[in-house]
Amino acid sequence: MTETYIREGRPETLGAVITQSGVNFAVYSRDAVSVTLFLFEKDDSERPAKSFELDPVKNKTGDIWHIEIGGIGEGALYLYKIDGPYDPTKGFRFNKHKYIFDPYAKAFSKGSVFLSYNNLHARGFVDNAGGEVLDLSNFPKCVVVKDDFDWEGDRPLNYPLEKTVIYETHVKGFTANANSKVTDGTGGTYAGFTKKTDYLKQLGVTAVELLPVFEFDENENGNVNPKTGGRLVNYWGYSTIGFFAPKTSYAFDKTPGGAVKEFKQMVKELHKAGIEVILDVVYNHTAEGNEHGYTFGLRGLQNDVYYHLPQGEKQYYMNYSGCGNSVNCNHPVVQNFILDSLRYWVLNMHVDGFRFDLASILTRASNGSPVPQDFPSITAAISQDPVLSKTKIIAEPWDCAGLYQLGGFPGGDKNRWSEWNGRFRDDIRRFIRGDENAATAAATRIAGSSDCYNHSGRKPTASINFITAHDGFTLNDLVTYNYKHNEENGEQNRDGSDDNLSYNHGFEGECSNPKIEALRIKKIKNFLIYLFVSQGVPMLLGGDEMRRTQNGNNNAYCQDNALSWMDWSLQEKNADLVRFTSNLINLRKNHRVFCRSNFFSDSYEKGFVPEISWFDMNAKNPDWTKQKRFLAFKLSGAGVQDNDFYVATNTDIYDLTITLPALPSDKKWYLVADTAMPCPQDCFEEGKEELLNEQRRYVLISGATVVLMGK
Repeated sequence: MTETYIREGRPETLGAVITQSGVNFAVYSRDAVSVTLFLFEKDDSERPAKSFELDPVKNKTGDIWHIEIGGIGEGALYLYKIDGPYDPTKGFRFNKHKYIFDPYAKAFSKGSVFLSYNNLHARGFVDNAGGEVLDLSNFPKCVVVKDDFDWEGDRPLNYPLEKTVIYETHVKGFTANANSKVTDGTGGTYAGFTKKTDYLKQLGVTAVELLPVFEFDENENGNVNPKTGGRLVNYWGYSTIGFFAPKTSYAFDKTPGGAVKEFKQMVKELHKAGIEVILDVVYNHTAEGNEHGYTFGLRGLQNDVYYHLPQGEKQYYMNYSGCGNSVNCNHPVVQNFILDSLRYWVLNMHVDGFRFDLASILTRASNGSPVPQDFPSITAAISQDPVLSKTKIIAEPWDCAGLYQLGGFPGGDKNRWSEWNGRFRDDIRRFIRGDENAATAAATRIAGSSDCYNHSGRKPTASINFITAHDGFTLNDLVTYNYKHNEENGEQNRDGSDDNLSYNHGFEGECSNPKIEALRIKKIKNFLIYLFVSQGVPMLLGGDEMRRTQNGNNNAYCQDNALSWMDWSLQEKNADLVRFTSNLINLRKNHRVFCRSNFFSDSYEKGFVPEISWFDMNAKNPDWTKQKRFLAFKLSGAGVQDNDFYVATNTDIYDLTITLPALPSDKKWYLVADTAMPCPQDCFEEGKEELLNEQRRYVLISGATVVLMGK
């Protein structure tokens, strides 16, 4: 290692910041009595090359410990040790034996926390009582990163929410499969993902929502696949270690800091293609787990500040996340930490938005109770932050302790937060499945879920509409399985939801019966139509457009293999469905009636043309008490300079001859889509719609949906 020298350093910016002469290190710890900085020669070094014990008089300002090391720079590797009181009953878990990560580290070297510590546990060590990792060759180190990159003038795309179409997928799983045709060895990486940009552009989506890319350790899962005997992993990544660092193993370039540049290149290329990048972020808990977990991060810095601890029993952790601990998001120090992280990803990594996992935890006060609406919570700070003012912010508006806030997620500006709408998912599933008397609830979802949002002055764009997501069945499996099949997760099929609102159409699993297959395809197309013609913001699960299957596994969090990866052979096998999906996306993008920024008006003034009209099968006002398995509506384009559209669905077992609503004399009905028809009649391209010979009657096949355009 080169010759180094020491200065006192400065406390203004936390983390490792390159200066003119070296690197300034700063870390927060209120009750530490000593802080030692360790530098490493290489990412696989067994032991530190140098150590620097910080002087609490010279190297501490307030609660910030700081030091500047001259003679080092980009790529320098480091860890801390923090000493202080170890008294779990008072919430203190300092441990001078533990190497601690910098919470502000912008990159990590390759390696595994959990594999490094597993050897200690096998020898009988208890984590918080000792057990120093003596061989650090496989232990990740924090990396000093230089924030320089040629963005070539890249700027945020800032699409309005009403014009946004989201595609949820996994960075690694998108191209990890050998049949992805990413042949240069970059499959499963940020670089490999970039090579599929053209596919996403042709499909028509405007944003990708990526499952967690903040650094995590997939080796924390100790379960074994009972079928193969292989060890399972944490594939989804909802277990954050580094809140500023892109995951190193997702990079083709695994040199220290290489992931940062590769991630930036991916964002830049997606932006060039007109595609925004939204990150699924996990600020509600960390990978350190409960009182039996590991110490390597926030716990070793200031446990009683960063985590929710029960009053009077601070040796335990409040577990609103279902993952062992819950971050104390509304403590001022933690608020600043979260805001700093979000700003970094926007300013330095150019991401366009965030989806907050279990976001209701962010609305809990330090005692665990929900914060009042006017409380200056972290969610209000996020919505009002000037740096984040144009970013998309999406809440998963619930947590694992029962705090369900759909339609009322608290966050300052009422029109800043959007929410994953679980009621849209459930009500549309019930209706398309053919449940009796499900049409009324489905109608409310189609119209933008005004019952959830309109009463508080919010807009349809508050609703992120989805049929399927990473958590649950894929769209193919939704019409293929009645029951979950999670046996390979190593939990005796106990994990995952038992209430999927699915239907296998007569046979459990894949089958070759042409009638069952035709029914399943028809239902998939029905779901896709309602995803894209409903008011709100549609989110498509990656692979649903080509019938990706997980073989009935509805909780594939631990399956880093072909079960979860995108199967690109399906792109050709199910090319008709890919085309159908792309045509629907373009239909939505080309017609403002499907993506309104305000709820439908209920004006009854003379001469007013209703913006949405509901019909029974005879084109009359429906009796909602009798609307069992039929639903139809017309969208008027008059107020938004667009065409009129008529959508009808027959979920009954019998075909129906329905009456179509009348159009002005100078317009006629054209067929846009009919899910009972073969390709290409199932969904026509824009401008190639088929004129209906019969303008007043239409035979709607059992289980089918039709979309008509008036022009």
